[in-house]
This record gives sequence, structure tokens and C-alpha cells, in this order.
Amino acid sequence: MTTDKEALISFKSGINSETLNPLFNWEQTLSPCNWTGVRCNKVGTRVVELHLVGLGLKGSISPQIGNLSFLRSLQLQNNHLMGMFPNQLGTLFRLRVLNMSFNNIEGVIPPNISSCMELEILDLEWNKISGRVPNELSYLTKLKVLNLGKNLLFGSIPPSLANLSSLISLRLGTIGLDGLIPEDLSRLQKLKQLDLSINNLTGTVPPSIYNMSTLLYLNLASNGLWGILPSNVGDTLPNLLFFDFCLNKFSGTIPISLHNLTRIQQIRMASNHLHGTVPPGLGNLPELQWYNIGFNRIVGFGDNGLDFLTSLTNCSYLSFLAVEENLLEGVIPESVGNLSKVLTKFYMGGNRIHGRIPASIGRLSSLTLLNLSHNSISYDIPQEICHLEEMMILVLAGNNLSGKIPTSIGNLKNLIQIDLSGNELEGTIPTSSENFKKMLSLDLSSNKLNGSIPKGILNLPSLSAQLNLSNNLLTGPLPQEIGTLNCVIAVDLSNNGLSETIPNSVGNCQSLVKLLMAGNKFTGPIPDTISELKGLETLDISSNKLSGSIPDSLQELQGLQLLNLSFNDLDGEVPVGGVFKNHSIIHLEGNPKLRFIWAREKGRDHRKRLIWVCIIIMTIAITASCSTIGLVFYLRKRKPKATATSNSFNSVERQHQIVSYDELRFATQNFNPENLIGNGSFGAADQTSISSTNALKGSIGYIPPEYGTGQKPSTVGDVYSFGITLLELFTGKSPTHESFTGDLSLKKWVQVAFATNVDQVLDPGLMLANCSLSCGAQSISPEAQMDCSIAVLGVGLDCTADSPDGRISMRDALWKLKIIRENLIMQGK
Repeated sequence: MTTDKEALISFKSGINSETLNPLFNWEQTLSPCNWTGVRCNKVGTRVVELHLVGLGLKGSISPQIGNLSFLRSLQLQNNHLMGMFPNQLGTLFRLRVLNMSFNNIEGVIPPNISSCMELEILDLEWNKISGRVPNELSYLTKLKVLNLGKNLLFGSIPPSLANLSSLISLRLGTIGLDGLIPEDLSRLQKLKQLDLSINNLTGTVPPSIYNMSTLLYLNLASNGLWGILPSNVGDTLPNLLFFDFCLNKFSGTIPISLHNLTRIQQIRMASNHLHGTVPPGLGNLPELQWYNIGFNRIVGFGDNGLDFLTSLTNCSYLSFLAVEENLLEGVIPESVGNLSKVLTKFYMGGNRIHGRIPASIGRLSSLTLLNLSHNSISYDIPQEICHLEEMMILVLAGNNLSGKIPTSIGNLKNLIQIDLSGNELEGTIPTSSENFKKMLSLDLSSNKLNGSIPKGILNLPSLSAQLNLSNNLLTGPLPQEIGTLNCVIAVDLSNNGLSETIPNSVGNCQSLVKLLMAGNKFTGPIPDTISELKGLETLDISSNKLSGSIPDSLQELQGLQLLNLSFNDLDGEVPVGGVFKNHSIIHLEGNPKLRFIWAREKGRDHRKRLIWVCIIIMTIAITASCSTIGLVFYLRKRKPKATATSNSFNSVERQHQIVSYDELRFATQNFNPENLIGNGSFGAADQTSISSTNALKGSIGYIPPEYGTGQKPSTVGDVYSFGITLLELFTGKSPTHESFTGDLSLKKWVQVAFATNVDQVLDPGLMLANCSLSCGAQSISPEAQMDCSIAVLGVGLDCTADSPDGRISMRDALWKLKIIRENLIMQGK
């Protein structure tokens, strides 16, 4: 007993003092047999059980716990223990139960665990245990429960686990396993629970797994498994209570035999590639609690395509029903109101449902979530829906609902989210919405709602995710109460008819990230208090009637990623500091009274850029044999260092003779066309400057693709480089810009946007500078300037065809650019 007492005292010393209260009677003067959680054998000489479950203990497990040599049960689950998995546990050869689940224990499972030959339960779920599932576990032939779920393990499932012939429960979910499911597992003839969910398993399920007739619980969800589900799976697994194959790649139809399992409680097959109709027989499942076939390709035809819902009325325990994101047609049957009284979540969104919402739905008194979004449901919202007083989430967005929002909707006092967007709802916003004291997200956008914004809707204390009233017909002033929304992240009031001034109280919305009020009739100045919204990332108050100057304090909004003040009546000078230095995120067009100081600066840059276009055209036309302008310039400066020819130089000398990748990158990153002017003539690439015969000749990003296959520099390669330069000049992005990763390049980026969304790729500063572009005293219209920009980008794309034979000649490029220039000048006469 002395050894056991010392081991327990050592265990106590590893526990943080602030969590020791449950061990108050672990005193040296008392026998350990009287201590909390300790049980001794009948003669009171040795400790056989240590049960310290759910006591909130923090700290590590002392290695001396291995001295409790008579220990048969060690249960430490539901605490906050950390540190390494003690190897000494492998010496407890009498141990039958080892449960350390729901802690923060790290390290690997020690191989000597195989010495615990009496182990029947090994539960290490929800820790931070790493490494592979050890093969040594296969020696624990008396093991009945093996639970390693929710750890940091990796690798494949050892086929040797099939040697655990006594195993009843095998839980290996959420631990990062990969590879195939071993067919050997089907030898576990006593297995009732198999959980391999949330891993990276691939391939098909071995057919023998479907013949494990003892299984009650089969969970293979969230893997990469595929194949057709056997039609007779319900016959070969007759005892199934739980069947979860969600989030895989299974195909085929829903096995009709599953609907013959009269005792089954959960059927989950969402997010696969299943097709066909819902098979009959759902009425045979009186104990069904969960039915989820969402996100498949299940069909239902005609007005009666949802009649299978009527069969589910026999399932009096049904609490979760999801058929969303399929191809189901039809009307919701009136019998839906006869579904289980304990139904809490009902998902039907993303189908082809039409007709009306039946009034009987108001009888589903336990519903906390109803999602009928993105269908073709019409008519009005039934008043009876307001009887669902337990409702927390109501999503009816993206339908054809009309009429008014029921005033009794305020009865749903437990709502945390309501989304009625994208319908044809009209009338005013009910004042009863002020009853939504738990509301987090409110979206009534894209309807035909009119009248003013109720003050009560701006006084909702818990509103934190969003308030979206955009794209309606709302009028009147924005109430001062907007300032009470100090927790909301996004407010969108755009595209309404709101008028008068923007209240200064908007500065109290300290959590705002997005504030969108474009397309209204707001007048007066921009409130200086907006600068107090330090977390603001998007501010769009464009297309209003705002006047006055832009507050200098807006420069302080360092987190802004978009500031749109366009199409107002602002005047004065544009601030130049802070976020206003980043011209690409600022939109000010449509304010003719603004004095664009930085726009003029960009205009000068623009004119310089046009000059350089002409210079480069002339230079390249004259020196058509030049293929590596930037690199040659750099190498010529270094040429004296690259004269050695001996093959016997050491590594230090070699660094001076061969242009390294880092040097090449330096040359290309620092390439500037302005550096070329006045630097003398440029010849073909000086290949003697590079000792390596395999090196690419050209600046990275400007090199034509054929050079990568060993072709020699040529004039058609020069055309490609010139085309890239044109694209760079008009987009403001170099071909080595950080945004061009993977397969995306400057050329591909322009190609995608060309002709239809070209404004998305043009340099914003260039576009802004075009506001003042003129020929003599006659200004050139924005349309003409846009046509010019599109045409120039077109020349750039013609020059950068992947195939050398597909590129235009330099003569044709020069001729096209001259035509573009003449057309632009003619627009200004």
C-alpha cells in the first residue's frame, strides 16, 4: 500500500493547485482506500480502481501511475489533463479499463500497450494523440471497445485490427486516416459499431463489410468513398439502427431495402451522387428520428412529387428531415402538418417546389428551423406560420412569395435569423419586428417593401450578423436609432428611396465591417463620425445626392478595402493621405466639382505611360532581334565578372561566372522601361554572358512559351514580349504580380475579361486619369477612351498567342496602334 500511496501522491502533485478541490481528502494521514475516486481490493492492501471522471482536473499524469501494479480500471475522462501519454501505463498488465477521453493528452500510443493483455476498454477519444494506429493493438485480444476518435493520428487502418476477435465497438472517426478500408475488418464477427467517419479514406467499401450482420451502427460519413450502394444492404445488415454515408461520392439510387429496417433510427445519405426517386416504405419506419438525403440528384415529378412526405407522418419520433438541394418537383402536401410533433429541423430548399406553403405547417409546433428557400413557391406567407413559437431560423428566400409580411410574425420571439429576401413581398415592415429580441441576422432584401424603416427594427439588442433591407421601395429618413446597432457587422440599405441626411449616430456602430447605402436620395454632407468605424472595410454611399467636401478624417480608416463615393455632388479637394493613397480602392467618378489633385498626378503618369508606349514601339520595331531587354541590361553591367572559362574553378568563383536564379529574379523584378532610355542600342541576347547553356534567355514573365522548350530567340518571341509589355502598361500589373499564381497569368487574366468586363482589368488609376483626357480644347468621351483601351489590349493579346505562328508581326502591331491613336484623336476634334 505504501507504493500505491506514493504513486497517488505523485499523481496529485502533477495536478494544478486551483483544481485540487475534488481531491480534498487525499491526505497522507488517511488510507488511500478512503480517498475520492480510489477503490481498493477486498483486503484493503492495494488500489484496484482510480475513477476521477469529470472533476475539471488540470495538469499532467505522473509517470509513477505505472506503480499502481494492481490497477484494473483507470478512468480520467472529461478533465483538462495534458502532457505526454505515459509509457508507464504499458506496465499495468492487470488493467481492464483505460479511459482518458476528452482531455488534452499528447504523444503517441506506446507500443508496450500490447502488454496490457487484459484490456477490454481502451478509450482515448478527443485528445491530441499523434502518430499511426499502432499494430501492437492487435495483441489485445480481449478488447471490446477501441475508441481513438478525434485525435491527430494519420496513416492507414492496420488490417491487423481484425485480430481483435472480441471487439464490439471500433471508433476511428476524425483522426486523419487515409487509404482503403481493409476487407479484413469484416472478420470482426461481434462488431456492433463501426465508425470511420471524417477521414480521408478512398476507394469502394469492401462488399464483405455489407455482410456484417451484427452491425447496429455504421458511419462512413465525410470521406472520399465511392461506388453504388447495394440494393439489398437492408437485408444483409438487418440490425442497423444508424446508417450514415453522408459527404462521399456514392452513386446509384437509395436502396429500397433500407426502408424495410423497421427499427432503424437514422438514415443519412446527404451530399453524394444519388439519383432516382425516394423509394416507398418510409411509412414502415416507426422509430425513424433522422432522415437526410439532401444535396443529391433525387427527383420527384409532377404535382405529387413530394407525396413521400405523407409516408413520413407515421414516423412519430422524426426530429430531423432534410431533402434540400435535389431535383424534387411538386407542391407541399397539406399532410405535412401531420409530421412528427417533435420535428425540430425541416430543410426543403433548393428544389423545384411550387404552389403555396400549406397552412397546416403551423401545426409543427416544435420546429426550430424551416428552410424552403430557392424554390418557386408563390402566394402569401400563411398567418399560421406565426404559431411556430419555437422557431429560431426561418429561411424563405428566393421564391415568388407575395402579399404582406404577417404582422403576427412578431410572435416568433425566439428567432435568431430570418431571411425573406428575393421575393415579391410588399407593404410595410411590420412594427411587431421589434419583438425579435434574440435576432442575429435580418434579411428582407430584394422585395417590394415600402414605407419607412421602423425604429424598433434598429433597436434589436442582439442584432450582430447583418441587417439587409436593400433593393426595396423604402422611403423617408434613416432614423437616428441606427446608432444603437453597435454590434452589427454589416448594414445594407442600398437601392431604396431613403432621403434626408445620414445621421451622425452611424458612428456608434462600432462593429461595422460593411456599410452599404448606395442608390438612395441622401443629401447633406458625409458624416465625419464615419471615421470612428475603425473596423470598416467597405463603405459604399454612391449614387446619392450628398454634398460638401470629403471629410479628411476618412483617411484614418486604415482597414478600408473599398470606398465608393461616386455619383454624388461632392466638392472640394480629395484627401491624399491614408487610404486615399491607394487609388484602386477609391471611386469618385460622377462628382464634377471635386478637385482631383491625385487624379491629375495619375494623369501625368498616364501621359508618361503613353509616351513610353510610343518609345517602346519604336525601340522594339528598330531592334526586333532583342529578346531579353531587362536581362541584357543587367548582365551587361555584370559582364566583366563573367569572363572566366576554366572548368576547375571553385564554388565561390562559379557564383561569379554563372547568372543564378536569384540574379535572374532580381533583374526581372527591377526591370523598368525608363531605365532603358539613353542606354545605347540593344542587340540580341548576349548568350556568352550566361555560362549555363540551358538558361532561359529573357526576363521572367516576358519570355515566350517556346523558349521553355529550347527554341532560339527570334523576332516572333520579341512580339510576345512586346505584347506582355502592352498588357502591363494598360492593366498596371506586371506579369510577375503576386496575384498570378497557379495557371493564372497576366495574359489569361486579360483574356477572361476582354471585351465584356474589360473595366475589371484596366488600371483604375489610368481610368481615373482619362477623366481629364482631351485633344486640344475638346475633351474625349469616356466611351471613346474605353474603346481605345479595349483595342490596345486586343493588340496585346494578338501579340501573345501561345503559338508563334498565331502572333501578328511587329509591323502589324505598330500599324494597328497607329490606327487606334488616330481614331482616338479624331474623337476629340
